[in-house]
Amino acid sequence: MTPHLAEPDAKVLLELFTDATRIKLFDEKYRALMKAGHIGGMYYSPRGQEFAAVSVAQHLRRDDYVVTIYRGLHDQIAKGVPLRELWAEYLGKAAGTCKGKGGPMHVTAPDHGLMVTTGVVGSGLPIATGLALSAQLRGTDQVTVCNFGDGASNIGAFHESLNLASVWHLPVVFVCQNNQFAEYTPLLEGTSVAHIADRAAGYSMPGVTVDGEDPVAVWHSAGEAIDRARRGDGPTLLEVDTFRYHGHVMGDTQKYMPKELLAAKVAADPVPRFRARLLADGVAGEAELRAIEDGAQAEVDDAADFALKAELPDVSELTTDVYAPEVAVR
Repeated sequence: MTPHLAEPDAKVLLELFTDATRIKLFDEKYRALMKAGHIGGMYYSPRGQEFAAVSVAQHLRRDDYVVTIYRGLHDQIAKGVPLRELWAEYLGKAAGTCKGKGGPMHVTAPDHGLMVTTGVVGSGLPIATGLALSAQLRGTDQVTVCNFGDGASNIGAFHESLNLASVWHLPVVFVCQNNQFAEYTPLLEGTSVAHIADRAAGYSMPGVTVDGEDPVAVWHSAGEAIDRARRGDGPTLLEVDTFRYHGHVMGDTQKYMPKELLAAKVAADPVPRFRARLLADGVAGEAELRAIEDGAQAEVDDAADFALKAELPDVSELTTDVYAPEVAVR
């Protein structure tokens, strides 16, 4: 039985709001620069999904592992990747986390526990299972969190990963950020269950569905799952019901998404709604919250300016980090 977590204190609540605000402002600035033609490339916005990341990452240590997907900005920021390095990687600059070679679809920052951002649907599931096995074999209490979308729950690697993680009682939490659309397909048009978490029963692990627009509810569910994994009690499938406000990728016109549904979800944006909750509950005053927002905006602006001015990788980088150094065979 997992012990019940105490309610998050004011410090935790404000940290959740701060990180969600940083994600929101990063996304807004990045999309604005793309629309203005100042930057290009592929971008998958996570707006609306902020608390699916920050409320989970609150329970993680720096040495815990996170695997995410191409719509992973929120997971990357929540795990602590510095904004300057993140912006630089997104813009393909040498100062980025991968020297600009990964770009937004392949951000990796192992020093902060962000082990990989995958560009193929569901491909992070077996990688996360392997990372959890590594921690188990080394006898550490590190936990791996694997983030993926609802569409990824329909591929073979989902079954293989959850099955093996359960058989071996691995310290991994599978977090399905269910934003209701697998690329351009509504959930129930391509998935046989109403709740992805119901599939956990087939793997003898707990399956939990939580409202992703309630940061405290996600914090509780994630904390229990991560504590369970850290104690050696095995994996959990955590489904965070959320919603994406923008198309599958920049340029997507969202013709497949009901306008009324999108308008209702945007009107219920969880970030300003949580801000109002903090005010109403007396957790913080208007001046303190405004200072958090101003500080986050300054940090985002500084990181963007740094990345825009940063140098591109030297041509020599084309053949660097491609092969491992020669190792003598013994």
